[in-house]
Amino acid sequence: MGGLPAGTIEQSEHDFALWEKRVDAIMRLVSDDKRRLMTVDELRRGIEELGPGAYDDYNYYERWISSITNVLIEKGVLGVDELGRRMQDVRARLEGAP
Repeated sequence: MGGLPAGTIEQSEHDFALWEKRVDAIMRLVSDDKRRLMTVDELRRGIEELGPGAYDDYNYYERWISSITNVLIEKGVLGVDELGRRMQDVRARLEGAP
């Protein structure tokens, strides 16, 4: 959080996990000139609204996807029920995977 003491910043490059790449792609899609569902300012606001507990516990892309989700729900683009159903579908697929 701005103005608070923090640890060192890891500046080395790393490979991105597939889910991190997907979060980045989702942000690009919802904020592109065609869809304009979300702005970078809304992403930032959503991250700031996570609160210190979540902000400290989540990594960079977890903050992004949490913010994206909350903003899309707030705008009525995505419903909580729909999100819950999709999460159950994904969980079922993962549990059934070899």
